[in-house]
Amino acid sequence: MIFDLEMIKGLYAKFPERIEAAKKVVGKPLTLAEKILYAHLWDGNATSSYERGASYVDFAPDRIACQDATAQMALLQFMQAGKNKVAVPTTVHCDHLIQAKVGAATDLAAAKSQSSEVFDFLESVSNKYGIGFWKPGAGIIHQVVLENYAFPGGMMIGTDSHTVNAGGLGMVAIGVGGADAVDVMAGMPWELKFPKLIGVKLTGKLNGWTAPKDIILKVAGILTVKGGTGCIVEYFGEGAKSLSATGKGTICNMGAEIGATTSTFGYDESMERYLRATGRAEVAEAANDIKEYLTADEEVYANPEQYFDQVIEIDLDKLEPHLNGPFTPDRATPISEMGAAAEANSWPLDVEWGLIGSCTNSSYEDLSRASSIAKQAVDKGLVTKAEFGINPGSEQVRYTAERDGLLKIFEDLDAKIFTNACGPCIGQWARAGADKEEKNSIIHSFNRNFSKRADGNPNTHAFVASPEMVAAIAISGRLDFNPITDTLVNNKGEEVKLDAPVGDELPAKGFDVEDNGYQAPAEDGSDVDVVVAEDSKRLQLLTPFTPYDGKEIEGMKLLIKAKGKCTTDHISMAGPWLRYRGHLDNISDNCLIGAVNAFNDQTNEVKNQLTGEYGAVPATQRAYKAAGIPSIVVGDENYGEGSSREHAAMEPRHLGVRIVLVKSFARIHETNLKKQGMLGLTFDNPADYDKIQENDTFDTIDLTAFAPGKPLTLKVTHEDGSIDEIVCNHTYNENQIEWFKAGSALNLIKTQNG
Repeated sequence: MIFDLEMIKGLYAKFPERIEAAKKVVGKPLTLAEKILYAHLWDGNATSSYERGASYVDFAPDRIACQDATAQMALLQFMQAGKNKVAVPTTVHCDHLIQAKVGAATDLAAAKSQSSEVFDFLESVSNKYGIGFWKPGAGIIHQVVLENYAFPGGMMIGTDSHTVNAGGLGMVAIGVGGADAVDVMAGMPWELKFPKLIGVKLTGKLNGWTAPKDIILKVAGILTVKGGTGCIVEYFGEGAKSLSATGKGTICNMGAEIGATTSTFGYDESMERYLRATGRAEVAEAANDIKEYLTADEEVYANPEQYFDQVIEIDLDKLEPHLNGPFTPDRATPISEMGAAAEANSWPLDVEWGLIGSCTNSSYEDLSRASSIAKQAVDKGLVTKAEFGINPGSEQVRYTAERDGLLKIFEDLDAKIFTNACGPCIGQWARAGADKEEKNSIIHSFNRNFSKRADGNPNTHAFVASPEMVAAIAISGRLDFNPITDTLVNNKGEEVKLDAPVGDELPAKGFDVEDNGYQAPAEDGSDVDVVVAEDSKRLQLLTPFTPYDGKEIEGMKLLIKAKGKCTTDHISMAGPWLRYRGHLDNISDNCLIGAVNAFNDQTNEVKNQLTGEYGAVPATQRAYKAAGIPSIVVGDENYGEGSSREHAAMEPRHLGVRIVLVKSFARIHETNLKKQGMLGLTFDNPADYDKIQENDTFDTIDLTAFAPGKPLTLKVTHEDGSIDEIVCNHTYNENQIEWFKAGSALNLIKTQNG
């Protein structure tokens, strides 16, 4: 089955005309990213050129994808928009609410039982509003999208930061908050600041133990977790063409970890092969008809410095396998240097778990290459020292891998085959002993490795690597094991060496599946009832946020001054809290509980200025709300790094926080704050962060004159009566200021829909 073929053909029919119009306006050759952006302008053909990093532009995405954790809030918001059906093709994928514990069959059954209320809600809402529904066990959203929906030259948005995975098939695919998705579902334009462009030229070819994962691990080390903020990363060169489509997807996927808006590759033969292998030959043929428009103009790649804002070059012939971590995905260490780095930093050398899968590395090729290492362990008599866990990316991948004997190889090493779902990658892992919080190391092929993320243990040192490297290190049980140079002792006492991994880009017998887990919506959903019980602990209908009253905000108390890294995991944890993603009040009890208080270096312990006592962040904020006192959150650099979860913006908004003031924002989180009617501000002088004291009170003094490009000023009154006036910058345009005045973007949509 080919989804949305007529939509794709319709877009391709307009593509050449739109690109030629854009080239005339811009007056120079175009990158692939620019071609896709200009081809998706809300108003059609380009009539003006846009300034990178400055111009706000309205776009018309082709489609939307939502995972079950974020879909709940997105669809609860859409239900208020007054529409009978989504305006563009939309899908919901049930992959986040399945815990990895015993194994696939048992864990899936437990999830269906424990989260039946949520799954039933998502299924009924999807059925009512014309949304495709992928059942629990069907697979991880981004792998399913790559197999079924992604197409060269398309634009999609998704309520998950790793939506960018679809760049592996040449899309501009961007992670957003649910409110952004609601705009598009409701038939409205989607606004984005026109991105800057980073070009990554890949020369040479991967060899030996290096894998596509090592490319993005290297790039993360170069750009850091915020180096790609506000940018699209475009990969090109002969090295890029040599990569498989799923390998390209892996690279694009982890672009979220450098803060990139998205990443992409030009259309090539590997993409055509993948489209044909996944039953989409007609899409490949349609793409072939306009293939010169589905990659950058030749002049761009010949002279990249003239067309990109930054250019990075990586020689794949010389690239070494990397391990990134612990605690941050941009701490990049070549495998040859890991032993020395681990010793210098006192990282635990014994590796207790090796985990393969997640949306980043769960393709057939990934399992094939990793299984080649596992088979060597079996054949050479090696006893695996670490425990193994495998999460296939989709039911199609799982079924095909089982048919071809790949899963049996892992099972021969006593690996646990978990459900086709996110599992440990997002904290959905019931790891035995994690509650003891013992210092330990694990290695996985996931994308993120923040403290507590996988198992809830702050002392788990998680390292990110390719699936084949995960397999090798798990077999050895040592973080400092280098399979390129080192040997292992087998069960006969012999020293043996692992050969470099081998594998199949695509299954030789083709993909196969009995039930892919897709459920089409009703043609007419008007008779479908969506029921949310009033006493539900999992779901709660939304109450609109209060509009701005047109006055200055006075008497704000400091809720918390967050120190250092404060990701969306710190602001709104996942793991066990995922069960409350559809209930705003209940999930607000995790608001900022992971953020480090700058005044005592503790988490979830802040001063209540009404009582002078210290307590949990949510409880303190609820006390301020009950007393009718507004509050402010202060943060450090790249605040809101990580996932697209809008709960990290909705929770403080719901609890009464009015302003978030930081040194700098991650892109998605800043947008989410704006969408929910919050004020997201940055210090004009980052050193002013140090002026904020624990007992401060804050007043705005010029909010009534809120305007684009005009800084705002906060009066900060300290406990001793002294006052500092702090200049705050913002990036709100006129439309976003209207969101603030209306109380949220959704409130404005409802007003416009009458």
